[in-house]
Amino acid sequence: MDNRKVIGSWLSGPRAAAEDAGVDFGYRGEQLGLPEEGPGSVARPGRRIGAVVVDWALCLFIAYGLLARGDQQAMGNWGLGVFLALNVLTVGTVGCTPGKALFKLRVVAEGGGRLGMGWTVVRSLLLCLAIPALIWDRDGRGLHDRLARAVQVRI
Repeated sequence: MDNRKVIGSWLSGPRAAAEDAGVDFGYRGEQLGLPEEGPGSVARPGRRIGAVVVDWALCLFIAYGLLARGDQQAMGNWGLGVFLALNVLTVGTVGCTPGKALFKLRVVAEGGGRLGMGWTVVRSLLLCLAIPALIWDRDGRGLHDRLARAVQVRI
């Protein structure tokens, strides 16, 4: 086998190599019964990251202005606490945080409908750990969403 072809398949990743071998992965959300595009489809990573950045900035602003009083270390700790509270309260009640609303996203249960409060707490705690949110499955869901049986969809 040609060395360039071997290196090329290694660089493109296991998904590309499997697709070259004839494996059909389908589109993101197909296994969950969601549409490929438009409202109700799985949210793309760029929108989800943008929403988290907006939420985190809002929480740091609240922590700095109301709680930390200029202490940088306290601001980070208070910011994480405000981020946790924001996620639990807003996702558990209306299904989206302010950042998600800005980017037109909503968190729903796998079968549709609102995510229960218990799963919202689990999801929010895992999101605060950060690492589970950085591990994605083939549908583009973070491990925190997968373990909480949730999916972020476009609205």
